[in-house]
Amino acid sequence: LHEDLHYWKNHEEIPGDGMDNDNNGYIDDYDGWNAQTGNGTIISSSHGTHVAGIAGAIGNNGKGVAGVNWNVQIMPVQGNSGTEAIAVAGYSYILEMRAKYNETDGTSGAFVVATNSSWGIDFALPANFPIWAAMYDSMGYYGILSAAATNNSSNVNVDVQGDMPTACPSDYLISVTNTNNNDLRTAAYGLTTIDLGAP
Repeated sequence: LHEDLHYWKNHEEIPGDGMDNDNNGYIDDYDGWNAQTGNGTIISSSHGTHVAGIAGAIGNNGKGVAGVNWNVQIMPVQGNSGTEAIAVAGYSYILEMRAKYNETDGTSGAFVVATNSSWGIDFALPANFPIWAAMYDSMGYYGILSAAATNNSSNVNVDVQGDMPTACPSDYLISVTNTNNNDLRTAAYGLTTIDLGAP
């Protein structure tokens, strides 16, 4: 946990009791979900914390940095893996919580509006990961927009060489490359696959 982030909590779940209190199919998911270990134990990740801070570090509090959105809750979901089943399990948790929110008019689940994937598989083709690639349309149907960071190598054309997930064709996925302080691209590119550059 980080003092400059406002973490989402599943208040319908009783942490550590070994039960699925809210009947969402996940046991002890009070803090979120770890798709790698198949439980609600979130493991500290410096990269994940850094990226979450860019998105939503609390502003005007005299601590750390200020995120793009000062008043947002971060739902920790760990699923960064080259294994399709793990990636899908992580996204499935997010989808389940938003679907539950929609179905109950906001009394259960979570109002997830966006996901971020600053991880993936370099040179991978979406056709080889069809379920993972389809998750972006499935989440989009429920109102979730996703963002993903592409390959860190500046000489890679994702249109030709592939990348997972930034080569996925979903209208609900924003594929992002990196730019430096001179607004020059420093990561992979693709006229069709990469949507924008950001520092």
